[in-house]
Amino acid sequence: MDRRDFLKKTIGCGIAAGSTLAFPEVGKLFAAPKRVAYDLVAVRGGEPDQMFDLAIASLGGMQTFVPRGSRVVVKPNIGWDLPPERGGNTHPALVGRIIEHCLSAGARGVSVFDHTCDNWRRCYANSGIEAAVEAAGGKMVSADSEGYYKSVSVPQGRRLKTAKVHEALLKADVFINVPVLKHHSSAMVTIGMKNLMGVVWDRWYWHRNDLHQCIADFSSFRKPDLTVVDAYTVMKRNGPRGVSLSDVVPMKAQVVSTDPVAADAAGAKLFGTDPGDIRHIRIASDMNLGQMRLENLSINRIKI
Repeated sequence: MDRRDFLKKTIGCGIAAGSTLAFPEVGKLFAAPKRVAYDLVAVRGGEPDQMFDLAIASLGGMQTFVPRGSRVVVKPNIGWDLPPERGGNTHPALVGRIIEHCLSAGARGVSVFDHTCDNWRRCYANSGIEAAVEAAGGKMVSADSEGYYKSVSVPQGRRLKTAKVHEALLKADVFINVPVLKHHSSAMVTIGMKNLMGVVWDRWYWHRNDLHQCIADFSSFRKPDLTVVDAYTVMKRNGPRGVSLSDVVPMKAQVVSTDPVAADAAGAKLFGTDPGDIRHIRIASDMNLGQMRLENLSINRIKI
């Protein structure tokens, strides 16, 4: 048997057996493109974990997005030292359920982090996210030191051409962005694209150099495999930190999409704002990073 025949037979056997141990790249090389029934799923009326169960099922299950043996990063908003009922961070029940789905799909591991605004240890603990992650079998990763970040080029950057990105994301095979929907004093709203500020070291550069353009620019660096918008408890004013419980309203909603611009557009609608009025959503759409016109999408609307 010559070398060419040997490789053909060995790779063929590996595929037939569902194994890529001998050739770890074979699975990626021959993997079918992701095909989902809907561009976006919008769920209302349930608990965060319950709504995600229904949303991910309608997209074919988490195995559609998480290959066996893959390294997954889940990026919630954990920026503030606040309890879940204040709406400043992603709901811990949602984060925990996403991790459970990833591990059930065969993920090798799930890491969770955020470059927080308040003290990171207190944010991780008091948000409830650290406990939820550990209970689900995931791993919390620190993001408080510049040494965790590596310089990258931003491919379509106009104002933001380079950034230092957390190494956990750079090493991940699958990226799931899990923002909370809330008001923001500078960006009008925080949703998915804005949540990506938590994977970079110098977030203040964005604020000093056209925040909306930088948000759209960085969205061209790496598209999340899924964006899951938490709109269970929504901060309608005084964001991004809020002042009191009077700032939040119970909405019990969730948006899930493979298109980050569509997810933000749907989130803006839930918030009560036209997506076209949010400049970074409009810019990202103009940069062809996703679809902001919801009428052009196939949407599965689920009411519990």
